[in-house]
Amino acid sequence: MRRTAVVTGASSGIGEATALRLAAEGFEVVAGARRRERLDKLAAEVPSIRPVTLDVTSQESVDALADSLERCDVLINNAGGALGLESVAEGHLDDWQQMYDVNVLGSLRMTQALVPKLVESGDGVLVMVTSTAGLVSYEGGGGYVAAKHAQTSMVETLRLELVGEPVRIVEIAPGMVQSEGFAVTRFRGDEAAAARVYEGVPGPLTSEDVADAIAWCVTRPAHVNIDRMIIRPRAQAAQHKVHRVSG
Repeated sequence: MRRTAVVTGASSGIGEATALRLAAEGFEVVAGARRRERLDKLAAEVPSIRPVTLDVTSQESVDALADSLERCDVLINNAGGALGLESVAEGHLDDWQQMYDVNVLGSLRMTQALVPKLVESGDGVLVMVTSTAGLVSYEGGGGYVAAKHAQTSMVETLRLELVGEPVRIVEIAPGMVQSEGFAVTRFRGDEAAAARVYEGVPGPLTSEDVADAIAWCVTRPAHVNIDRMIIRPRAQAAQHKVHRVSG
């Protein structure tokens, strides 16, 4: 029987690229997201991808997905995102709430719903897509940084709590990724401001680069756990150190 992978936030960016890559690796992929029309298009192109309408902020939606699965071998907690660049002192509570609900509580809901199936599989893999923002803080990113730090802490705790169970716990922490929609959402739809984030950067990461890292981690032998993979473009040495070239 083919292994089943569940990918959240699969309608665009890293999630979509990961769904496609895992399907190419031979997985049956359950692709979950709110934008069902995009998932349907993806599934029409790749028969081994099954689209599922999913809102990770809704317990009912998460439970419905879990109940629909006969098995789950791999869970990719990818749904997330950033909102705004205000300082902590000027941050909007609604933005912080939304980032926490999606990044942290969404991952918690999916994890709680599917860990039993991961254990039952005999060789489960749980992947948390976090960010280098979960490791190093920076100005103007308070809410996102806080949410990603919480996710990183969740990964570390899960690994301790599930030791001895047949489940591997993996954290993928990307740096600068020029993925569809991420910066545009952060800048509240301002596409010009979003484009400036990557201006002059020779070769920011793509969604496919991150999907490649995820696929490598989940296809290692069962006794091999990749605790954390930090993946940045060569042009990015740290959060505040990015090489740019003038046009």
